[in-house]
Amino acid sequence: MLLRFSPAKFSPVSNFPAIVSPELFSCSGTMARIVSRAFPLVSRSSLNNNNNTTFLLSRSPFSTRFFVSSSSSSSSISSIFGRKLAISYQSDRSSNVKAIDRGVFVSQRGYRKLRRKPLKKEKQLELDVRICIEEELPDDPEVLSIAEMLRLNVPMAMKLAFDGLKDSQYKTRDTSIDDVGGFETVELSVLLCNDDFIRKLNKDWRDEDHATDVLSMSQHIPDLELPVLMLGDIVISVETAARQAEERGHTLIDEIRVLMVHGLLHLLGFDHELSEEAEIEMEKEEELLLRSLKWKGKGLIQCANDAASSGSVPTKASDGEASTERKQEGSLRFYKPKFNYIFCDMDGTLLNTKSQITPATAKALKEAMSRGVKIVVATGKARPAVISALKMVDLAGKDGIVSELSPGVFLQGLLVYGRQGQEIFRRNLDPSVCKEAFLYSLEHKVPLVAFCQDRCLTLFDHPLVESLHTIYHEPKAEVMPSVEHLLAASDIQKLLFFDTPEGVSTTLRPYWSEATNGRAGVVQAMPDMLEIVPACTSKGSGVKMLLDHFGVTSKEC
Repeated sequence: MLLRFSPAKFSPVSNFPAIVSPELFSCSGTMARIVSRAFPLVSRSSLNNNNNTTFLLSRSPFSTRFFVSSSSSSSSISSIFGRKLAISYQSDRSSNVKAIDRGVFVSQRGYRKLRRKPLKKEKQLELDVRICIEEELPDDPEVLSIAEMLRLNVPMAMKLAFDGLKDSQYKTRDTSIDDVGGFETVELSVLLCNDDFIRKLNKDWRDEDHATDVLSMSQHIPDLELPVLMLGDIVISVETAARQAEERGHTLIDEIRVLMVHGLLHLLGFDHELSEEAEIEMEKEEELLLRSLKWKGKGLIQCANDAASSGSVPTKASDGEASTERKQEGSLRFYKPKFNYIFCDMDGTLLNTKSQITPATAKALKEAMSRGVKIVVATGKARPAVISALKMVDLAGKDGIVSELSPGVFLQGLLVYGRQGQEIFRRNLDPSVCKEAFLYSLEHKVPLVAFCQDRCLTLFDHPLVESLHTIYHEPKAEVMPSVEHLLAASDIQKLLFFDTPEGVSTTLRPYWSEATNGRAGVVQAMPDMLEIVPACTSKGSGVKMLLDHFGVTSKEC
């Protein structure tokens, strides 16, 4: 039976873990370690405190897509690979590799003949490599393509790295793994994840609360004689890798290969943090492997040194590491949002001071939608105004954010539309308040507009009334012949007075706050505008209605 080791349990290659007492491992060497390009290893004692890690598996497009949870209060993860994955490899005489059903067997003769004398007796070694995608990473086609490429690339890198172990002249490498000839199988997993996942690992295991590019977790126990060399796990953040690839001028797969090689060398005993000599030796081996494999890009250590020489190393997250607050273009497509809905206002939120949606805002909205997020508008504007504004950046209509068939909160929560644009709530203003307001408008020649669902009504033309349409996208106001005609034309949800900022603050607001006397509320969103709305209504109450209508909680928004 093939066994795998984690700090708290043995588990066979099947999905059913067998719990083993931790005392069995008290005499072993370092149980596991997490290494990154710029940080020290974790001690064994810190790993023995997590005894309740369980693994939850779910479907992957090509192997095992999974996530990890812990039944203890700690979220530390001791092992992150799941079900055994057979490696599909093309038969190639020159590489001494042949395709089989359960793994890849490679002859120990002739990997890299310049570095090692061939063995007298040919022996086959099975490389059991698992390429996994963390559950929160979206099904991006490029990620899936890279994962498939790694199924071929990782065994190639392992073969070359193993070839140099026995006759290695490096003085600083930990020689716990010196020759793989005594094993029947070597197990290694590579996990692709996002910044949030690797940040949690970094925090739990190393008390570093930021994302990094690569972490390695060794599972090799020198004192435990097994036919299987459980090399460990390499965790790579695709988001950080995407940023670094852009900064260094090569492709994402190039950067991930570089990170994989770096992580693999850590698992084989190299540690650049030990000393300057150790850094030089690991850098040399990185470059040797990349050059032998004919992969593009410099080694990670050399990249870090180049960045330090040019003064471009980030102060907090050095050596290629980046915090999640530093997400840049090129990495967002690998980010799976935590929320299903975004409710957003228009004025001062999606719209700038010119009442326009900037290209950057439009791009961000489209990116969120492409990630599966539903964007719902909650605004004081009428629905036609929102459609007009979003239409200018191709975000209105059937496949956009808003249309006559989409949900939304409009007119300060006085009109709420649900699924398929169905009206689920409407609140009208008291007709007596409307009549008094329009009589006041006529008497004092103060422009006033009534919002009636998708229409705007007024008693006379005025430049400020016209600006409501030309600048703020609201429906063009229809001039009614009298107060009686206007009140009979439609139910009114809210009224909007126009005046100078001084006139609003010194005259209109004090007057109408008293005149409504509990029959309505007074709202001022702009210095030169005053709104009269039904009491006890708001955009927030409209959002709550929609949440109930959708059957979702606020935690999803």
